[in-house]
Amino acid sequence: MPEPIEPVSGATQFEELPDAPPRRKLRLSWTGKIGVGVVIFWLIIVFIGPSISPYHEADILDEELFVVPGGDPYPATDFQPPSKVAWLGTDYLGRDTLSRTLFGARTTIGISLASTLLAYLVGVTLGIAAAVGGMVLDSVLSRLNDAILSIPSIMLALVMIAAIGSTIPILIMLTGLIYAASVFRIARSLGLDVMVSDFVEAARVRGEGLWWIITREILPNVAMPMATDFGLRFVYIILFISSLSFLGLGVQPPQSDWGSMVRESLAGLPYGSIAPLVPALAIATLTIAINLIVDDVSAHSGGKLAKRML
Repeated sequence: MPEPIEPVSGATQFEELPDAPPRRKLRLSWTGKIGVGVVIFWLIIVFIGPSISPYHEADILDEELFVVPGGDPYPATDFQPPSKVAWLGTDYLGRDTLSRTLFGARTTIGISLASTLLAYLVGVTLGIAAAVGGMVLDSVLSRLNDAILSIPSIMLALVMIAAIGSTIPILIMLTGLIYAASVFRIARSLGLDVMVSDFVEAARVRGEGLWWIITREILPNVAMPMATDFGLRFVYIILFISSLSFLGLGVQPPQSDWGSMVRESLAGLPYGSIAPLVPALAIATLTIAINLIVDDVSAHSGGKLAKRML
C-alpha cells in the first residue's frame, strides 16, 4: 500500500519559495549628507533671509557709518571692506553685500524653483502623452520638441526678452518653457520603456484603461529618475537665470539676485573687494550641493539614472 501523505503545515509549505527581495532604502553617503545640509541652509535663508538682514536690499549706507576718528569725514561708501557696519563689505553703490545676498537668495532660488516646476509640469505631461498616445502624436510632439532644442537656449531667451521685456513672471514662463523641452525628452524615453514592460502588458490584458496604466504603472516607475533629473534641471536653471542677470537681462534693479550682484560689483575686484565673490560663492555652494545629492542618488541606483540624463 502507498504510504500516507503527511499534511504540510502552513509554516513549511512555502519554505521552498525564495523570500521576497527586501525594499531598498536610500542611504546617502557623507558627501550626500553634506549636500542636503547646504541645500536646507539655503532653503531656510529663502524664508528668513530678508527678516534677519541688517539692511534692506536697496538701502545705500550713509557716509557717517564709515567715519573713523581722525579719518576722512566724508569717506566713500562703495566697495568698503568687511567691518562692523557691513559684515561682508559694500557694493559699487555702497549697499550692504550681506543684506543683498540674503534678499537675493529668495529671488534667485524662488525664480529657479518656479521655473523648474513649470518645466516639469509641461515636459512630463507632454512626454508621457507622447509615450502613450500613438505614433502620430509622438511624431508631432517630438518634431516640435526637436525644433526647440535646436535653438541655443541663451539665444532664444535673449531674443524673447528683447521682444517682450524682462519681469519675474516673464522670466519664469520663458525659462520653464525652454527647459520643458529637455524634460519632455527624458519623460518620453522613460515612458516608452515602461510601456513595453510585461506588467503593462498584463494590465492591458486585465482590461485596465489608459489613465489607470499612466497613474498606476508609468508614473510610479519613472518617479525616481525624474526626481533625480529635477535636481540637475534645477541647477541648470539657477545658472541660466544667473547668466541672464549677469548680462543685464534678468532680474532688474533695485531688486537683487546673485547673478546681477556679480556683474554690478566686478569693478571692485582690482581694489580687493569681496562684493562680487560673495554671490558667486553662494551660487557655487548651492549648485555643488545639489550635484552631490544627485550623484549620490544616481550611484545608489547603479549609475542608470545618470545615463538617462545625458
